[in-house]
Amino acid sequence: MTAIDYQILNAEEAQKAHEELYQVLSACVALGASIGFIDNDPQPMRQFWQNAINSVASGEKMLLVARRQQQIVGTVILEFCGKPNGAHRAEIAKLLVHPDARRQGIARELLSRVEKLAQQQGKTLLVLDTRSGDAAEQLYLAQGWQVCGQIPRFALSTQGELDATTVMYKLFEPAAI
Repeated sequence: MTAIDYQILNAEEAQKAHEELYQVLSACVALGASIGFIDNDPQPMRQFWQNAINSVASGEKMLLVARRQQQIVGTVILEFCGKPNGAHRAEIAKLLVHPDARRQGIARELLSRVEKLAQQQGKTLLVLDTRSGDAAEQLYLAQGWQVCGQIPRFALSTQGELDATTVMYKLFEPAAI
């Protein structure tokens, strides 16, 4: 099995990897992933990544990637809350693994690393949502995430159906001062 390298990308590095980031997202959408897109139109997906890169540049987000043989095969975004009353929390978004790289523990490792990254940034609460019943939901539960609830008819799927989403959280103790 080929080694996987993990890296936090700054905005310049992410900009250089824009096409690779798009390819991972596109491959996941093509298989029906519920990640904000209902078809494989490249324009909105490329725009999503450009907006994410801009947010990395402004410090609103951090981007962690997994690489196999220098090629990006996985991503996860840590999105900071910009409100004064939410400085202690962040959201996990776009935990993606290219279909050709699945079943190697990459998603689990990305999740573990982004949780540690959040803690290093002083975050004590992480939140996320995932399509109810997806394999990702089981991954999060196995990693100690708690379910707050489920919202029915939350997102339109690639099949044109309204799917429920499960909202989850994970708490951390504040860092010792």
